[in-house]
Amino acid sequence: MLPSYDIGIFGGDNRQVYMARSFLAKGYSVATYSIQTPVTHERSIACTTLSDLFKSCKILVGPIPMSRDKVTVYSTSISEDLTIANVAELLSKDHLLFGGILPPSITKVCEAEGIFYYDLMKNERITILNAIATAEGTIMEAIASSDQNIHGSKCLVLGYGRCAKVLAAKLKAMDAHVLVAARNEEALAYAESFGLSTVTLPYIKCILPSCDYIFNTIPSLVLTPDCLDYVNKHACIIDIASAPGGLDYAYAKTLNLNAKLCLGLPGKVAPRTSADILVTTIHSFIKERSD
Repeated sequence: MLPSYDIGIFGGDNRQVYMARSFLAKGYSVATYSIQTPVTHERSIACTTLSDLFKSCKILVGPIPMSRDKVTVYSTSISEDLTIANVAELLSKDHLLFGGILPPSITKVCEAEGIFYYDLMKNERITILNAIATAEGTIMEAIASSDQNIHGSKCLVLGYGRCAKVLAAKLKAMDAHVLVAARNEEALAYAESFGLSTVTLPYIKCILPSCDYIFNTIPSLVLTPDCLDYVNKHACIIDIASAPGGLDYAYAKTLNLNAKLCLGLPGKVAPRTSADILVTTIHSFIKERSD
């Protein structure tokens, strides 16, 4: 019989490593499987299979996102049994499942079997605080990928959701000339209220030739080939939308454009802070259910 542990953490990136350490610091025992770096502690164990993890723990913490291809569980470590189908099969009524952007194949099983699950990316506090790390990481990627200063540059931000709002504000604070493009008139009005220039999305071709940086946050094809034809050849394009991103990368390559898809930035640039945000929320749920 396998020993029992309070929390089981599987897959993901460096955030899961810091989450394991944070839970241990709070006094929990932790089992891990296929995380980026082994966690060594007297109250921790590295399981050899996903099945062992699920048998040893009632509280399960998966990655954000849970999957990028809807087949495998997102992880920087490759494990053959780390699949969405396997997670769905191993779940039982005794489990409490936490993760980000949980696929329907898992949530349907949970609802049918009465298994508690919580999508961390539907928590407004988490998504707002997560946007800070995303914005900082986006600017870091832009600086590393360009030969121009942000200061004094013309920056186009496509979209004005949570991440775009934080990104635009930080770019403005760096003395960039920030232009926001979106479809939603209300979103554009908010951008204007913060002193940002705006344009409706269908008219971006008019301003693309003058942009030094283009930041896409819209999870759909926005920079089509006919738009890319207008992009300044010296511009830097940073795309943080969900894969496959918001531009035609094959066509951008033929134009020799400097375009980069940057995913999972919180886990790359601020894993400790991101992990603390997640652990605080999960810990609150555990306390509520135990009281």
